[in-house]
Amino acid sequence: MTSSSTTGPAGQQTSAGRPAPFSASATPLDLPAGVRRTVLPSGLRVVTEHVPGVRSAALGVWVPVGSAHEDPSVHGASHFLEHVLFKGTTTRSALDISIELDEVGAEVNAFTAKEYTCFHARVLDADLPLAIDVLGDMLTSSTVADDDVEAEREVILDEIAMHDDDPDDMVHNLFAAQAWGDGPYGRPIAGTEESIGAITPDQVRAFWREHYRASTLVVSAAGNVDHDEVVALVAGSFGRDGFLDGEAEPVAAPLADAPARPEALAVAAGASRLDRAFEQVNVVLGGRGLARGDERRFAMGILSTGLGGGTSSRLFQEVRERRGLAYSVYAFTSQHVGAGLVGVGVGVLPAKLDATLEVVRAELAAVARGGLDPDEVRRSAGQLRAGLVLGMEDTASRMHRLGKAELLGDPHVEVDEVLRRIAAVTPEEVAELAREVLAGPEVLAVVGPA
Repeated sequence: MTSSSTTGPAGQQTSAGRPAPFSASATPLDLPAGVRRTVLPSGLRVVTEHVPGVRSAALGVWVPVGSAHEDPSVHGASHFLEHVLFKGTTTRSALDISIELDEVGAEVNAFTAKEYTCFHARVLDADLPLAIDVLGDMLTSSTVADDDVEAEREVILDEIAMHDDDPDDMVHNLFAAQAWGDGPYGRPIAGTEESIGAITPDQVRAFWREHYRASTLVVSAAGNVDHDEVVALVAGSFGRDGFLDGEAEPVAAPLADAPARPEALAVAAGASRLDRAFEQVNVVLGGRGLARGDERRFAMGILSTGLGGGTSSRLFQEVRERRGLAYSVYAFTSQHVGAGLVGVGVGVLPAKLDATLEVVRAELAAVARGGLDPDEVRRSAGQLRAGLVLGMEDTASRMHRLGKAELLGDPHVEVDEVLRRIAAVTPEEVAELAREVLAGPEVLAVVGPA
């Protein structure tokens, strides 16, 4: 079979390669310069970006399953499996994996989100073949033995306990639970003490076999990488145990709880509080935001930054600089494929809680009425643009950008185009969005001493 690969940017020729056990994407794509994409016959996608002048490579393997896709009976399975796949394969023990990666100074880890799981590595360019081989071995040929599941269960329970000792983690989990209840987006990613204690090795193995399929996976790499070499290495490493056998079209990332429906964006207004013997009270106040694909996401970025994204922001100036109510105050957005939140986080002494909430609510109401002024919009756009460009100097950031876009169906867009879209946001667009999201139902989460 002859391989060809789509290259970018649009208008450049595609190139035919040597015979190999893979084929190109059947759908030509407009890709940024330096980005190439290939789809294996099994449906596994490989997307790479060559970054001149670096001697490192960042690698990610993306699986479109996270806590939002779990049945309640296996709550926490995605995160559990992320741990267990490091415990050994049919040819490598857990120690073997650690030794091989440590010998080349590799930075290797994994994380689970609400809508995906990612296994990632950052290595010297010469050691990329080893990183691909180890991650391919882990994802296709792990043993997922009963003993390993039981051992890792205790580790995960300790991790949950650690998060329960972190007031910032607790308040954000409480905020999501208040907003979305016990639905897919409201449950904590790591599971609960009860759900992790109840899950069985058979359930973990079944979850692995069901969701880790070639047609759903994306491999992304950025740095001093050669696309054809990466594709050949992936075809070899992920071909273990027949994982790449058969032909299939790539499977789009599943949506949790059919969130394409407008009602899936709704949040439940109200307040939740957990009494904990911390020194401070941690608060998150907010409401419904935007889904990941919403065209207004650039305006949302500017709105969030103007509210609490820097030392010149409304909330920093009013809460910290003028009134001295808190050391840290910030605004944030969380955008998923099917839902989103916008909020403000702050940590205060208990005696200052009421005054701080009064000030935060007043600032949110003022922005909901009048938006941000032109100077605030300009400054916020500058912060977003600089953050994007500075982040792109890191190969890991480029790899994450590639992998998430491919996995979640976003277009691969030139950085200059993103910068243009940020700069094009007007104060009127920010004001219109502020009226919609800041004047909606209020969600409040509070963690700290009574």
